Amino acid sequence: MLSAPVPLTDDRAAASLAALGNPTRLRLYRLLVRGGPPGVPVGTLVRMLGVPPSTLAHHLTRLTRAGLVAQEQRGREVRSRPDFGAMTSLMDYLTSRCCQGIDLPKET
Repeated sequence: MLSAPVPLTDDRAAASLAALGNPTRLRLYRLLVRGGPPGVPVGTLVRMLGVPPSTLAHHLTRLTRAGLVAQEQRGREVRSRPDFGAMTSLMDYLTSRCCQGIDLPKET
């Protein structure tokens, strides 16, 4: 089950952003988001990204540890999907904490 949006700490947000900071992981995450809640089989991701299975496993592990991706075994197939609650939390964090104005000290 995917999580509901929850407020993030600075450390958790930084971990999520770091996980997305690799071009291959960012491409992978975009594919998963487009795949939606049903998820995408790992074999399909290997073909779509053109990376070896071991490389894909490494990137999926990073995204999973960051809480951005969930995986589910269905028989012999493993499907990966984005955790939309985590994605929403990260977007909320960026919007609420990073896009606010600040009160600068007045120059004397």
